[in-house]
Amino acid sequence: MPAPIPVRAVPKGIEMSGRLEGRRALVTGSTSNIGRAVAEEFAAEGAHVVVSGRDAGRGAEVVDGIRARGGRADFVQADLDGTAEASNALAREATAVLGGGIDILVNNAGVFPGDSTVATDEKTFDRVYAVNVKAPFFLTAAIAPAMAEAGGGAVINLGSWVARLGIPVGALYSSTKGAMETLTRAWAAEFGPRGVRVNAISPGVVMDPAADAARRAAPMMNGTPAGRMGEPRSIARAAVYLAGEESAFVHGIVLDVDGGRTTTAVIAA
Repeated sequence: MPAPIPVRAVPKGIEMSGRLEGRRALVTGSTSNIGRAVAEEFAAEGAHVVVSGRDAGRGAEVVDGIRARGGRADFVQADLDGTAEASNALAREATAVLGGGIDILVNNAGVFPGDSTVATDEKTFDRVYAVNVKAPFFLTAAIAPAMAEAGGGAVINLGSWVARLGIPVGALYSSTKGAMETLTRAWAAEFGPRGVRVNAISPGVVMDPAADAARRAAPMMNGTPAGRMGEPRSIARAAVYLAGEESAFVHGIVLDVDGGRTTTAVIAA
């Protein structure tokens, strides 16, 4: 029999491959779940990352963890309520913290109300569109032109599988993610010729397996090729690809990282 392949020990520090070495990144909503994984993965690839969110305690935890593993990160507190003022303030502060520029913007922050259409009131409607669409709209407006003037950059938006596969709840949320996918294509046309690549990631059902909601969400991945929920790091790795040089010829796409949820149905024999 062949000798067993030795198992490599996982290093305690961040194993930097340098794919994003020297890049400066802002990741919104990065104190938990997908956003946190993206911030951690960017740092692992050599980027200096601004972690952003409303909760300073959780933000400090993410930053401390990145720094303890050898990465570079800072926290900027922000409540992206949809006003241009809030988005502009985050753009200014993040730019200053990163030393004068942002090379990568990840529009991840969002809220998810799971109510039906009939149960959704006007206040909720306005808040969800403010956070999920207006905030990234004005944040991109504040950052993308500066990227272009500096020679280029990358904007990555977060869409969702529910933007293209209808489910009977969460119509409001689904529509905001559809809006972000449309903005991705429009911004690619607007900013791409100036050196700023704009793309999106459409995650499937993705969350920390230990989360309480995971048990309820898991059945939504039944009948898919993956047959299971995804983990935040799967989305983070896709974000690294879209932020890096490997995707230099990629503009205006929505990259499905959803275990096949929107493309394939597995039928048991």
